[in-house]
Formats: sequence, C-alpha cells, structure tokens
Amino acid sequence: MLDSDDDNSSVSSSSTMHSDRMSVSGTEEVELNKDSLLDEAVDNLYEKRGSTREKALASIIEAFNSNLQHEFVEKKFATLLHRCLNSLKKGSSKEISLASRTVGLLALTIGPGDKAREILEESITPVSQAFKSGYESSKIASLLECLAIITFVGGIEPEETEKSMQIMWQLVHPKLGSNVITVKASAVVITAVVSAWSFLLTTMDRWSLSPKLWLESITYLSSLLDKDDRSVRIAAGEALEVIFEMGSLENFATEAEGSNNGSVSEGNKSKEGLLHIQGLRAKILNQVRDLSVEAGGKGSAKKDLNYQRSLFKDVLEFLQDGYCPETSMKIGGESLQTSTWSQLIQLNFLRRFLGGGFTKHMQENEFLQDVFGFTPKRNLVGGEHVSNNLKRMYKSPNSVINKARTQHLNKQRMLSEGKKIGHFAVNVGDEDS
Repeated sequence: MLDSDDDNSSVSSSSTMHSDRMSVSGTEEVELNKDSLLDEAVDNLYEKRGSTREKALASIIEAFNSNLQHEFVEKKFATLLHRCLNSLKKGSSKEISLASRTVGLLALTIGPGDKAREILEESITPVSQAFKSGYESSKIASLLECLAIITFVGGIEPEETEKSMQIMWQLVHPKLGSNVITVKASAVVITAVVSAWSFLLTTMDRWSLSPKLWLESITYLSSLLDKDDRSVRIAAGEALEVIFEMGSLENFATEAEGSNNGSVSEGNKSKEGLLHIQGLRAKILNQVRDLSVEAGGKGSAKKDLNYQRSLFKDVLEFLQDGYCPETSMKIGGESLQTSTWSQLIQLNFLRRFLGGGFTKHMQENEFLQDVFGFTPKRNLVGGEHVSNNLKRMYKSPNSVINKARTQHLNKQRMLSEGKKIGHFAVNVGDEDS
C-alpha cells in the first residue's frame, strides 16, 4: 500500500531525494557486503572442520541461486572449483551433496566455453569416485544432478555425453565382474538416475548410441513401469517419451525388417528381432494405457497420482497420434514455451535443480535463455538494463532526477516568457539548500 514507486505518491521533494540517494548507495553497500561474504565463504572451504565447510558451501549456493555471480566467478573460478572437488574427495555425504550442487551452479553461471569444459574434465573422475564412497540416496542424487548439469553445459562431443550417461546407468544396471559388488538401488536413486540420463539423452542424436544400448535401455525402462514406486514410474515414462520422440524404436523395427536380404540364418535373426521390438512396443503401449487411468491406492499422494495420469495420457496420445503437448509458463511477464518432449524434460530438470533460483536464472542467464529461446522483459533506460533503484530514480515523478528536470523546464519556460521566477530560480545542485 505504501509502494514508493506509486505515481500518485505525495512524498515531499527533499524526502524523496534523500531516499533515492540512500537507496542507490545502499545497493552498492549490499553488493559489496555480499561479495565480502562470498570471499569469506570460499576462504572457509580451507577449514579443517567439516561443519564449517558445509556452512560455507550452503552460503555459496544461496548466493548463486539469488544472483548470477559473474564477477565473483571471474575472480574465484579456479579456487572455488578445486575446493569443491576436494570436498567431493574427502567430505561427508552432506558436504559431497553441497559441493556437487555448487559445481553445477558454477557451470550454469559460466555457461558454455573453455571454463565449462574444464569443469567437466576436472570433475568427472572425482564425481565417479564419490559414487563409490557410500550409497546414501540424497548424496547419489546430488552427484547425478551435478554430472548431468556439467555435461549439459561443458560437453561438446557426443562421446563425452555418452560417457556420463554410461556412468549413470552403471549405478542401476551394473556390468557384473569379479570385482563388482552389486547393491540394490533405492527408488530415490533409480528415479535420479533415470531423470539425469533422460536429461542428457535430450541432447543426443539417436545415431550416436548403438542399437543394442537402445534396446537394453528401453527394455529396462519398460520394467520400471511395473514398479510400485510412483516416482520411478514417472521418471521411466519421461525417459520413454524422449526415446519415442527420437523415433528410435520404430527405426529399429524398420532396420530389422530391412535386413532380411542376407542368409537364411540372418533373416531368421532379423525376424526374431523385429518380433521382439514389436512385442516390446505393444507391451509399453498397454503399460502406458493402464497407468493413464490408474486408481489411487491407500496412502498415495493425489498430486503425484494426477501428474502420473496426465503424463501417461500425453504419452499414450503421442504413441497413437504423434502429438506432443505444448506448455507455457510466465516468467517476469514473458512466456516460456515448450513444444517437444525434449524441451519439457530439460525445463523440468533445470527447474528442480535451480529451485527458487530458476526465475532469476531465466531472467538473467543468457545460456538458459538460448536453450529455451526465451527473451525476458528488460527494464531499459537509454538501451541499458537498470536496477530497481535506478528505475525509481528515472521513472518516479517524485524522484530526484525527475523533480530536477521539472524545475529546470519550469525555469526555462518562465524565462522564455520574460517573467520573474522568484524562489523557483535555483540550480539543480542547490535543491538541498
């Protein structure tokens, strides 16, 4: 009710001038204070006490979520990255989770380029080793998100993305060997693996992955649709959306059908492969149909159930009619729209990762704007982006700048009319007198 930007505000000139000046200087002080707090947090990453490092990482995450720390990253990039990697190697599960999130935010803040590539190259081994240091679900989920984000930003070659996807896949679908100890993955871990894997899959060309890998993935995802945990079923459904959108299953069937020109034995194998693919597609279609109308069981969350039904109705419609749902959401007065499954999967993953910082990043992070083709509304003065405090100085009729401008125009008008201007005859610099 007492908005200082109100055009009808009746605050006095001297009061407005004073508050405007204070607000601008106050902003500078806040920014300096934030920078010093970030510097202190990075320094605390050298401390021996784990709880001190955890608190420092939490402060850095909060700062990176609330603002894009470009200047800070320019100064402290190498230090912050290597301290986080040290936490991945030696920290507790909580510290590893926080360090993983920090590395992901660092990559998103920097955007594609040499530094993002350095993050990926330097981090992939510590992240892979951290997976083996314990099986706490929240830690594994954080590491998976980190690996997905740094690959999404810093990966250039398809081989790099496929390597990260294989690291993820091994957590739930390990290759058995004499030195491999298998641990049954929890529902949380399976969901996190499939979500991160799907996120990276959206960046791949289907020809980059072998047909054998595709079929293994689709068969496994189909098995997940029968699991009791709803989050697992939803994650598997989202992954299958991307696969079907890429046309992989249909193309395998076409390839199998078209490879009957060889020997009799090869022809028989091709027919078997074609029948397997057709059977798998029919199975998935039935699973999707059932999940789109599933009744709520005891203790089931209504929100999750509704989302599952909606999701699988969309998948069913796509499988039957080839229709992709279009979505739209408002960010700062502008619409962010998606028209493909891949875009929707990317959007949902980044929203989950950034949490409360998603809107801020979409408004100011040029990399994410490029990913989604999003152009935010900008507050412009002379073609430049300005802060809320500067907006107030320029736009409010009671601001110091506009009051000075009004007095100057009055003075010029009265002089041109040949009149005495009395107490209005003041210089702009004399307003406080």
